[in-house]
Amino acid sequence: MAYVVTQNCCNDATCVAVCPVDCIHPTPAEREYRRTEMLYIDPAACIDCGACSDVCPVDAIVPGDAVVPDIDRYRDINAEYFQRNPRTASPGAHVQPLPPAIATAGVSDPPPLRVAIVGSGPSAFYAAEELLARRDIAAEVTMFERLPVAGGLVRFGVAPDHWHTKTVDRVFDRTARRDGFTFHLGVEVGRDVTVEEVLGHHHAVIHASGASGDRRLGVPGEDLPGSHAAREFVAWYNGHPDHADRSFDLAGSRAVVVGNGNVALDVARILVSDVETLRRTDIADHALSALADSRIEEVVVLGRRGPEHAACTTPELLALGSLPGIDVLVDGVVDAGPDAPTKLQILADYSRRTPTPGNRRIVLRFGCTPTEAAGAGRVEALLVADTESGARDSIECGLVLRAVGYRGLPIPGLPFDDAGGTVANVAGRVVEPDTGNPVAGQYVAGWIKRGATGVIGTNRYCAAETVESLLADHREGRLTTPAGSTADLTALVRARRPDALGGGDWRAIDRHEREQGRTAGRPRVKIVDAAVAFEVAAAARVSR
Repeated sequence: MAYVVTQNCCNDATCVAVCPVDCIHPTPAEREYRRTEMLYIDPAACIDCGACSDVCPVDAIVPGDAVVPDIDRYRDINAEYFQRNPRTASPGAHVQPLPPAIATAGVSDPPPLRVAIVGSGPSAFYAAEELLARRDIAAEVTMFERLPVAGGLVRFGVAPDHWHTKTVDRVFDRTARRDGFTFHLGVEVGRDVTVEEVLGHHHAVIHASGASGDRRLGVPGEDLPGSHAAREFVAWYNGHPDHADRSFDLAGSRAVVVGNGNVALDVARILVSDVETLRRTDIADHALSALADSRIEEVVVLGRRGPEHAACTTPELLALGSLPGIDVLVDGVVDAGPDAPTKLQILADYSRRTPTPGNRRIVLRFGCTPTEAAGAGRVEALLVADTESGARDSIECGLVLRAVGYRGLPIPGLPFDDAGGTVANVAGRVVEPDTGNPVAGQYVAGWIKRGATGVIGTNRYCAAETVESLLADHREGRLTTPAGSTADLTALVRARRPDALGGGDWRAIDRHEREQGRTAGRPRVKIVDAAVAFEVAAAARVSR
């Protein structure tokens, strides 16, 4: 039976490269790839070889008869993509691309190239892999991370109950073990070392710092206590050290989430999930304790536009409906004929459901625009208006979370596009917006490059594009040979941050968290205090 791509697809397209019959689409070379929710396997072309399943970094590809949740729906979702996007090439026309190590081999004296990468999330590691896997350059990569742990979006953004998706960190661990890779954790570029000092020891710097800000609603009362960015709530329950001491009022019976993308569904799901279910995840202990005492029974998820424009992905919406003890309902009627997109059909199904006594609820409400967060000293209600008629309504609630998008923050010394929340760039090459001239040696990858769009795997090809721009500049002699050596940089870092951690320390912290997790029956128990992480690393060094 044909293989099927399921919920936790990360879109990194490793599977595309190994498929011998070109049955997985859209590929990174196709226009649809940049906006696709997931990848799909053509059941008419799949030869059931399983090569895609073997290389999937998040275990998202399974046989079509596997016993996994919603497998029947996923067979339909995969087949529907090809019905809507018929292939024109003949099956078997695929020529597998050579791995970079082979494709770039044959250079007897590869030129040296030293690159610094600021950040340690997916785009950072994918960029490092693109450089270190090549054989036509002698690459050295230095990665800087201001926290004592790495992972970025994978560690601090992916919901704790999506543990399959988090397993992509295995790919990053392999990169960090490559020859030529150096890690400096607990070191902040701009505080401990300047960008100019980093560039003085490298040919180029890739900034992959992500999007640590958020978009606002722009309505009165948005800053009242009880009104927060979903980004802050996500960082809190995922154990980000900067947000571990935050508090959220969970004493009311209703919360409202503004926005209906995947982040909105994540926070809604976490708010009403059974604590015993969360206890089996890597959710931060402080969040688990707070959620155990939560009185929230209903989460209303608001969308400004109609159900046909729901921003969440089909897999996330589908998974929402099978959570034990949780009703997923739609406020209003959703019509969807047999030829309607799967997402609309799922919403139509939810709109026909009725509440189950005793269950918690997620209520999806469409065509609704927030106008004010109201309350005497704190949020007590969210005032809304019908997007079409303007009719006013008030939703009583004690917590409002805005999930209307992450936003990049300016990087000192680099031109910033305030409207888009990105560093001004062309194909990852930082440029002066007025002239289009490149800023020598400076590059960007990930959300700070393109905005907060896509999923984890989207960063792979985003990073590859940036690396290609960097390599082109290197070949053309547009990069300055670094004055300082790698040893000089290490000495500088140690002088500024004697407690800085390296790759071995990172792995020691990871082992400690996993060992604590095994004892507790969880994937890991996260260290959320940076000082404790440094202590664990120091103790591991003594024992080595």
